[in-house]
Amino acid sequence: MILCLLALGAVAVSCADKKPAYQTITTPTGTWELVWDEEFDYEGLPDSTKWSYDTKGNATGWGNNEAQYYTEADKSNAWVSNGILTITALKKQMEGKEFTSARLITKGKGDWLYGRFEIRAKLPTGLGTWPAIWMLPTDWKYGGWPASGEIDIMENVGYDPDTIIASAHTQTYNHVIGTQKNARIACPDSYKNFHTYTLEWEADEYRAYIDDIHYFTFKNEKASYKEWPFDKRFHLLLNLAIGGNWGGARGVDETLLPHRFEIDYVRVYTKKQ
Repeated sequence: MILCLLALGAVAVSCADKKPAYQTITTPTGTWELVWDEEFDYEGLPDSTKWSYDTKGNATGWGNNEAQYYTEADKSNAWVSNGILTITALKKQMEGKEFTSARLITKGKGDWLYGRFEIRAKLPTGLGTWPAIWMLPTDWKYGGWPASGEIDIMENVGYDPDTIIASAHTQTYNHVIGTQKNARIACPDSYKNFHTYTLEWEADEYRAYIDDIHYFTFKNEKASYKEWPFDKRFHLLLNLAIGGNWGGARGVDETLLPHRFEIDYVRVYTKKQ
């Protein structure tokens, strides 16, 4: 946060009292008002009032045979500096894994039903990388995965570095049974420059964007929770996996580590009625 005082006659105006320019935004789908944001305008570990570390799946490889161990509050794997959150994957053995990294979640600190979610980030690249920006259900009301749903805002794998993928996973539509719904878009410089990855989630559908280019829509068929479990609250996840069924499908080049997933900001909006 930048603080300043400007003397206007006898009135002092604090910049801290001004609403940011992105407080209210208008897109082709409507007007949106900011309800939660993380600008990473500090130095240190990620803000504990907004982020927790998810480590519960380390022993099982998170169901994807991933090769990393996600640490908790380890500055070598997750650190904020110069306005950027950096999630770093290292070649470092821990608890039987060959690599360490971080998986940050907003669960219990940021949980939402519907909204616009903007995440500006620069991706890592290299054989074996698998960064993701995604959402999981907070309460798992319809049962375990995939019944309660999963929303993938951005995924990328190192062996296909120029491609960004957005996906939906439900009981009816998921990759395990080959029915997943997703879309791909080319972004040849995703690992050289920052881009804004966005989800607009409403009751009838959700839409994925990169830099406001709309490329994926998942519609509510109004059938049952098996097709649309997205009527319950979800939370955000940011992580950098190494290897796994998808990320490691063509191997892992260990000589390329460390890898860095950089996040400039996270902003959450609700639609103005």
